[in-house]
Order: sequence, then C-alpha cells, then structure tokens
Amino acid sequence: MTISRRHVDGSRPVAVNDPGTINQSSKKAMNTSQASQPIWSPTPGFAGASVMADYQRWLAQHRGLRVAGYDELWRWSVENIAPFWQSIWDYFEVHSDAPITALLPDERMPGARWFEGARLNYVQQVFRHARPSQPAIRYVGEAVPLVDLSWAELQRQVAGVAAALREMGVGRGDRVAAYLPNIPQTVVAFLATASIGAVWSVCAPEMGSVAVLDRFRQIEPKVLFAVDGYRHGGRRHDRSAVLRELLAGLPSLRHWVLVDEAEEPSQLNPPVGPTLHLWDDLLLRNAELRVESLPFDHPLWVVYSSGTTGLPKPIVHGHGGIVVEHLKMLGLHCDLRASDVFHWYSSSGWIMWNVQVGGLLLGATIVLVDGSPAAPDFGRLWRLVDEARVNVFGAGAAFFINCMKAGIEPARIADPSRLKMVGSTGSPLPPEAYQWIHRHVRGDLWINPIAGGTDFAGAFVGGSPTLPVYSGEMQCRCLGAKVEAFDEDGRPLIDEVGELVCTAPLPSMPLYLWGDADGRRFRESYFDVYPGVWRHGDWVRITPRGGAIIYGRSDATINRHGIRMGTSELYRLVEDEPAVLDSLVVDLEYLGRESWMTLFVVLREGCSLDAVLTETLRQKIRAGLSPHHVPTEIVQAPDVPRTLSGKKMEVPVKKLMLGQPLEKVANPDAMANAQCLDWYRQFAGRHLQRRAGN
Repeated sequence: MTISRRHVDGSRPVAVNDPGTINQSSKKAMNTSQASQPIWSPTPGFAGASVMADYQRWLAQHRGLRVAGYDELWRWSVENIAPFWQSIWDYFEVHSDAPITALLPDERMPGARWFEGARLNYVQQVFRHARPSQPAIRYVGEAVPLVDLSWAELQRQVAGVAAALREMGVGRGDRVAAYLPNIPQTVVAFLATASIGAVWSVCAPEMGSVAVLDRFRQIEPKVLFAVDGYRHGGRRHDRSAVLRELLAGLPSLRHWVLVDEAEEPSQLNPPVGPTLHLWDDLLLRNAELRVESLPFDHPLWVVYSSGTTGLPKPIVHGHGGIVVEHLKMLGLHCDLRASDVFHWYSSSGWIMWNVQVGGLLLGATIVLVDGSPAAPDFGRLWRLVDEARVNVFGAGAAFFINCMKAGIEPARIADPSRLKMVGSTGSPLPPEAYQWIHRHVRGDLWINPIAGGTDFAGAFVGGSPTLPVYSGEMQCRCLGAKVEAFDEDGRPLIDEVGELVCTAPLPSMPLYLWGDADGRRFRESYFDVYPGVWRHGDWVRITPRGGAIIYGRSDATINRHGIRMGTSELYRLVEDEPAVLDSLVVDLEYLGRESWMTLFVVLREGCSLDAVLTETLRQKIRAGLSPHHVPTEIVQAPDVPRTLSGKKMEVPVKKLMLGQPLEKVANPDAMANAQCLDWYRQFAGRHLQRRAGN
C-alpha cells in the first residue's frame, strides 16, 4: 500500500535508580538490565503500511537510495544532513512561495542557516489539509462534553481573530501572549497570531504571577489573551487576582482579550490600561484568512526552558524549522497521517501542547483535553480514547505510572482496539509501565516513548513502526538527529551512560534567545561543555542495537511531570520569606520510582522550620510557580554550599544524594564555605538509606 504525500494524511533494573552516578560499577549494573528479547515486533503488514516504510520507498524511487533497515537509514540521515532535510521537505510536499537558494550554507553550531530563500508560513501548511466538514479539533473539558470544531469553522475563527489582531495594530514580529488552558480558543489564537507573522507565547493558567511575569516581561507582548479562571480536579480555580497582576505588570500591553469560560460573569475589575476585548466579539468578523509569506527562519513562538541562574530562557523557534521537525517527528516517528485522530495529554504550558497542535500540519484531527487526567478518576483519558476514536495517544510517563498505582484496567472500561500507538515522554517510562500497557491496554500495541525537549521542540530519540520494542528502552535515535552519549572528554560511548549530545544541527534548534543580543547566553546554555556540540543535559545510554535509555537530568534544572523550571525562579519566592536567609533545591529522577525534590533552607537566627513555616513555603511555591513544583520535603540546613564566585552548588549536592562520593563531586579549594559539605554528605547518606527502604 502506498501513502499519498499529498494526503499524508520483569523486575526493576539493578542500580538504575541513581541516574547521576556514572562510575564504572553503576554502568555495569545498568548494562545487565538490558532486555534480550523484544516485547513487541511489528507485523510485516503493520510495518509495510507505515509512513516510515512509505518514506523509504519514496527515497528509493526519487533519490535512488535503498537501505537495508532503520539503522542504515539513520546513518544516511545524519551523514547527509542537507539531503535528508531536503527529502523531508519534498516528501511532505512543503510549499515555498519563493525558490530555495541554499539548503544549508553554514553547518556550524550554533549559527547553522537553513533553507535560505524559502518563504512559507506554519498556518499555510496547516490549512492545505482542510476538509471543510471534517473535524479539525475535538475538545472535552471537565464540565464540557466532547464537541467538534470542523476545519471550515477553525479557518473561519482564525480569520476573524487574525483580522482583529490587525485592527489592534499587531504586525510582523510583534509579540502576542496568552494565559490560557488547553482549549480550542488557544489553538485559534495561536494560528491567528502566526498567520500574520506575529510571535506567539503561552503560559498555562495554573502558573502563578511571578512565573508568568518572569517570562512575558522579557518579550514585551502587545496583546494578551487570558482567562480569569480554569477548571481542574472538579472545581473552578479563580485567577482574577493573578490576571490583574499580569495586566498591571506588563506595561507593553496595548490590548487584552478575555476568553470567558466561567460559569458566572467575570468580576475581574481590571486596572486602567490596555483595552479590553471579548473573545466572542472577535469571532463576529466576517474575514478571509490572509496568511503572510515569511522567511524560513521568521520567529513563530517563544517557549521557555529555565537554566539554574537568572530568568527563564526565552527560546525562539522559526516557522520553517518547526514545520519540518514536526512533520518528521509526528509523520515518520509516530506514524501520524490525515486519517488519524491524535491526542497527547498536555497542559498549554508544556512543549507537548505545541507538538499536539503540530498534528494539524499533517491534517490529523487533534483532541484537546482540559482539566485533570484524574477527574473523576484515572480512567478519564482511556474512556476519551474510546469516545473520540483516538488511534494515536500519548501522555507523560507519570500518567501511566499513576494509572498503574490506581489499579486502572483500560481494556475493562473502554475499547482500545483502534489504538495503533501509545506514546510517553516527560520522564523515563519504567519497564513495569511497558508491562502494564501490554497487560491492561492491549497486548499487541506499539509502545513509543520519546525524549527531546522544549529547547528544540522535537525528539532526539523515539520510535519507529518498523522496529521491535524492548522493555524500558526507546527504539532508536530519530532521523536527522546525530545523537551520541559522550564521556567527560567528548568521546562517544556505546552501552555506557554518558551525556546526551547532538553533533550536527537540526532545523528546529533555537534561532536565538530573546534579548540575548550577543548570543552569549545561548552558547552558555547548550555549547559550554563541548564546543560546537549541543549538550542536552540528560544521561543517556545508546544500546548496541541502536536504542536509547534515558536516566534523567544531568544538570540542576527542575523537571517535574515534564515541566521544566529553573531553580532561580523558586529561590526568588522562597528567599522572599523573611525567615529564610538562603536556599538550595535539588530534583532527583529515578527510573521506575517517583521523582524526589528536596528544598534546603537556611533560616535567620531564632527561627525554626516548624509546621507553619513549612506550609507557608509550600503555599508560596504552589501559588507563585505551580503545584507541580512544591518540594517533596523541606529541610533546614546550616549553610548553602557555594563556589568562590558565589554560585550555589546544586549539581554537587544532587550527585551526593544520588550516591557519588564527596571527593568526586566537589573541590573544597574552589568553594567559599567548604565546611558545610560534611553536613550534606551525612544528609545524603541518610537519604539514600531511606530511599533504599522504599
């Protein structure tokens, strides 16, 4: 069967519970856990009918390239970077309004340039698939039954909102921000923004004002779309106070749009300033959709990935890079096409929201879910898969683990027969979860965990419908992604744990960081350890058969439920409390067990960490950042270890708590207060004993 491109349409592993420990004994222990037999293999019919197989047939027909298997295809893709990405452009028939003059004139990292001369728009690629009466979006909320938005209605709404933005004076390069949940209006506002060449940025409404202002102030938006409340866990959460703070704290705003989904009229009483518009009024415009033709690297959106110091990094991605990456990632590695119904559970503040919307690039119907995956219980999404006829389904690894703990048996409460893929991301999916999916969802189901990130809005390692699945292991390195595991000296490793790096550029790597005029912060964020090589910040093992196992973060970034947050954001909240002099936080990820986050606080003389102060700190973090970032434990410490230059030493403390010896993680001569290290060594020993007992 040939697919038309025009319509492409058992046991816990030993020692894997300490991902930061990469000494020889732990490497050997990790290697012994490698599964020898696949838990799933594609039938010839399944593999042969896949988009990946059709792409290989296309390469043979149009490029004269015949490969023996996936590994040979991957090697061709990373050794011939420019021809590979040209093939993605041609296979998916991406349209350019002008000739491509140079595909990859500069391969260096950072600074690679792609598809020079090309002119396109993300929205142009979306609506080339429009089938007027067919559903483009299916949506369900906690208090909203499943409803469809047709392609024709989606286009009408996008055209109306785009016309309204133009009336507000928004043009190319202007920033449009959103404080919205995962609802159809968010997708409409994004597409309208992108269609006129403005730059989109969204934060989820569960985020507090500190976290949102830290992001949006950097990009100075002209317009804000916002709700004054959202529903989660069976109740409505009022955000009117937070919204007032946003309106008062963003002096660049000229207009804002209230997207009112409340059960009762808004009582916001906004401050005097930007002009208020109501969402429903924007949709009254009878306008034709006008899509601006833009250069390949014109900014599409700003997303945020936090470092350990300073404000969150505002990462700018371009129209062209995102289009080709998401076509490749979703089309080839998730086998998504126009006939599919696609749902990846996400909040609007996670990069998987962007990936979910990317399903429209292939003409698929996307399914949006607002609210908690556990309301009324963890069977909610499985029942939706049945009701919405989803056949490509994904969620964070924590969702599957929570389903296991809750005793959910999806095959008993819903019909999973339509599913062809279950995907996972956000944190490592333990072997027990693979077993649970095959036991309680369907025994012949393709399980496809992926790993990548906000930083380049794509996947470094993932799956292929043509390869077998081994428990606890991602199937392959993604096409075009020259991924390696590096040791400390920059040598590639096989079957040993090392730093995940990418040694060749990708089109969706950031154009730049907003406000980083000289590029210094960008270089320090990704290219500080191995010059000219992208260092991602994960521990990874590349298996001899070409698969990959992720063991968690190798830096100090907090990664809770797939949502990354820099430690500095938490410090500002915690250290604003009068009783707190200093603080340090570490976030530990464990394969097969829940992550663990410890907040150490140094208190003023005479203060103690009693129940009242502990709860005060928890509530500040919950309100100012999000519920996801409330620490597992708060501990009073005598001091915060710092370097001679005053930097907090999160990574050494993290390594101590993961079992590495003190002499391997810190040099006292490079510290301002080495005397406190022994306290942390003793604490780490007690922590490891406690965790070993779990």
